[in-house]
Amino acid sequence: MQSEASPKEPLLTRWRREAFAPVDIASLVFFRIAFGLLMVWEAWWYYGNGWIAAYWLKPRFLFKFYGFSWVQPWPGEGLYLHWALLGLLAFFLAIGLLYRWSALLFFLSFCYFFLLDETWYQNHDYLIVLFSFLLIFIPAHGAVSVDAWFNPKLRSQTAPAWTLWLFRAQFGLVYFYGGIAKIAPDWLRGEPMRMRMSYRTDFPLIGRFFREEWAVYAMSYGGLLLDLFIVPFLLWRRTRLAAFVVAAIFHLMNARLFAIGVFPWLAIAATTLFLSPSWPRRVLLFFGRVPSWVAPTTAILPSRRRQGAVLGLVAIYLTVQFLLPLRPFLGPGGDEWVYMEHRFCWRMMLRDPSVQGFFYVTDPNAGRTVQVNPGRFLTPMQRVRINWQPDMVVQFAHYLAETMPRRGPEPLQVEARLFASFNGRKPELFVDPNTDLAKQERTWLRPSWLRPMHEPLPPPGKDLSEDPFASPLGGK
Repeated sequence: MQSEASPKEPLLTRWRREAFAPVDIASLVFFRIAFGLLMVWEAWWYYGNGWIAAYWLKPRFLFKFYGFSWVQPWPGEGLYLHWALLGLLAFFLAIGLLYRWSALLFFLSFCYFFLLDETWYQNHDYLIVLFSFLLIFIPAHGAVSVDAWFNPKLRSQTAPAWTLWLFRAQFGLVYFYGGIAKIAPDWLRGEPMRMRMSYRTDFPLIGRFFREEWAVYAMSYGGLLLDLFIVPFLLWRRTRLAAFVVAAIFHLMNARLFAIGVFPWLAIAATTLFLSPSWPRRVLLFFGRVPSWVAPTTAILPSRRRQGAVLGLVAIYLTVQFLLPLRPFLGPGGDEWVYMEHRFCWRMMLRDPSVQGFFYVTDPNAGRTVQVNPGRFLTPMQRVRINWQPDMVVQFAHYLAETMPRRGPEPLQVEARLFASFNGRKPELFVDPNTDLAKQERTWLRPSWLRPMHEPLPPPGKDLSEDPFASPLGGK
């Protein structure tokens, strides 16, 4: 009889066998607990900082992702109750209580808040959506969970190898595309790290060097190289531990340098998945005897048809995750379009924008034009985002055309004079001022009214902490 290890074994058969081979469940259990506790912390921060009202209750107008205009805030105290439920579901995930239902409801609940207003898009929120989606299908409750304690049939010390590799692939793409995005002229010339580091000279021990050019380039190129090569070093057993330590230090520095919320801690938790699957068990053994949470079990393999279906769905998911970040490059665009359309692309920390501008609403029925300051209608964060997110420019123009008063049947016309300064450049007009934005449709491709931006970066010696709009070019 031909052995499983035979070199004549078909490639697909070997992949299927290796994908469903049992691996220690310990690292998946650790990630489940860490993810749940971090999300409890996230829910607490939203309450403690008053972000629920600031993000979704105070704004007069919420910007919507394409196709999700139907997602609206709950009335009354509904949003507060929903966030409390989100925190409770996260706690249930951490302790493994009603795990499958908790993962599904957490995913749906977080998606609801994610879709309420695209102003608040953050890469780490998108990552939370993806991780919570994957947890629905990953049996990370086989050990150290309330479910396994009450139901012995759920207990297992192992999980199929594909579950671990799915998480690794997902977070590996975050690192990979984060590095690819940094192979850009601005980043290779030290921006926006030069600008951001100049604000943080109070950083412990090394902050006094943050205005030195060698430190700027060390941070810029160090981040680029880490994102590009950290995954291969994490996968190679000989460099795995050292690579993890470097990645952890990198994320801890980001937590201290930048206001990026839960992401550094979530990234460290996700990076542990590249370690040996049994690392949590080994750590506990180092500090003492580990109780036997579960009895040894023999993995029961699903049928070949089900195995093929699972691997097919995993392949489709990863293909989408691989192709989606390429969207800004697939059509005619230009650097400014790739720069602005950064959502779902893992393009992190590449821009430091300063924005200013006005909209002009014309009533052709009265022959009258009114200058509109976006600050009359939008919160400060919405006002910042709208001036460099083309999709939001169109949405706001439509909102003005629908809500501003008019004196006849002719629709209102909306034009804009919007200036943007990226990474310390002189401000440029980036919206065609002669375009009636109220007549423009939303599109996933580069809009025809988006003007190219040509201003070069200022020389490295220039003080970038000054307001770029202090010059006449800024429109003041």
